[in-house]
Amino acid sequence: MIDRTEALSLLHQYLQNEKLIFHCLAVEAIMQKIASHLHKDIELWGLTGLLHDLDYEYTEKNPEKHATITAELIDGILPSESIHAIKAHNYIHTGYLPTSKIDKALISADAVSGLIIASALVMPHKKLSEVKPKTVTKKFSDKSFAKGCDRDRILLCEDIEISLEEFLKISLTALQEIASEIKL
Repeated sequence: MIDRTEALSLLHQYLQNEKLIFHCLAVEAIMQKIASHLHKDIELWGLTGLLHDLDYEYTEKNPEKHATITAELIDGILPSESIHAIKAHNYIHTGYLPTSKIDKALISADAVSGLIIASALVMPHKKLSEVKPKTVTKKFSDKSFAKGCDRDRILLCEDIEISLEEFLKISLTALQEIASEIKL
């Protein structure tokens, strides 16, 4: 299995957009926290989150190819459960339905990262440190806030036996811990 240093190198090789790289780092951090909470493989779940959008800049205009190219790129360097999770995070186009906890966690983490970052960006100093769990819960309920954030995808956290409230708290903590790395 690839290690984090190699994964970061791969990430920087395929992605140029700094915000997209920050998104991948955010999803990695959330996946690690979820894995810890569920007593799963923290390294594996983190790498899955880190590399989930590896092909995004190449497939942005062809969403039906998103995740399939990533799967080809990481075949043999991450286990099949990671590859399935990455394909399943774009299940609408790939046909790989989310069935495992890692699949559903990746979908939830991917979506919640956007909600939490949007919450930080409306704070007075645009910092994650200003965001409280209550704020994220309120923003989740406000359908007019971060309209592109699919709340149903976030709610998949309940399928992995984490309540919405707990999931939002775990995710916020994960992002606050890497705030300086993602410049928030």
